[in-house]
Amino acid sequence: MDTEQLKTFLEVNRTRHFGRAAQNLFLSQSAVSARIQALEDQIGTPVFVRSRNDIQLTPAGQRLVNHAENILAAWNRARHDVVIAEDKTPLLSVAGMPSLWDITLQGWLQRLRHTQPEIAIQADVYDADTILRRLMEGTLDLGFLFEAPQVARLNAVQIANIPLVMVSSYRGINSAQAINQQYVMVDWGVSFAIAHARHFPDTPSSSTRLPLGRIAQDYLLACGGSAYLAGPMANDIIASGKLFYVDDAPVIERPAYALFARDSERLELIQHTLDLIV
Repeated sequence: MDTEQLKTFLEVNRTRHFGRAAQNLFLSQSAVSARIQALEDQIGTPVFVRSRNDIQLTPAGQRLVNHAENILAAWNRARHDVVIAEDKTPLLSVAGMPSLWDITLQGWLQRLRHTQPEIAIQADVYDADTILRRLMEGTLDLGFLFEAPQVARLNAVQIANIPLVMVSSYRGINSAQAINQQYVMVDWGVSFAIAHARHFPDTPSSSTRLPLGRIAQDYLLACGGSAYLAGPMANDIIASGKLFYVDDAPVIERPAYALFARDSERLELIQHTLDLIV
């Protein structure tokens, strides 16, 4: 199996466009088409339904996505293990949800590099489902999530309790005004949504819903409105006077967790790295 074919398949699936995939991979469009054709020839079935301005996965293509991701992850892990074995450099493969990188993981990664420069690090950004799947498959050492699922094979350690605070581009408004005028609903996960509904049971449907706190912050600065942001992210913007706290709005705590396999061969290394967070 040619890993470049799998990379090309995943990029076409992500962009749903052969031309954009070609640009992102620094290839010609004909080279992308040739790789996909070669992959389909090896598998023996089409992976995409091609129609004008519309590229969709076939049922076989849908099944291939997870396998392709796992094969590439395992191959990358194998390459790193082989290379670093020569000088006995320990390798740590980590991944976190996008918002956690914005809030706390970038600082942790920098401290890790300064205090333990001998460690080889492979860091990625994935959604929660992908992180859990790769932890279970053994292609990931350490995952950072907002939720801690009860999985017998995984240990979960709380690394932070992140305060989510309501902020606004309008000075002096209360939470009722904020909720009813240009309110932006940010996806901070299921537990946040439940707490938000409990505090604001009569919230009208928001015309703007955003997936990340970083995107919401930039949106508020450009377009105005109110939203819940992570306290560590909001502090500097508040201090600059560009956004303001909504003083009567409740703070909603959001725990964050580190997950790793109970039987990981890198348990000691994982614990050393977590000591830089907790």
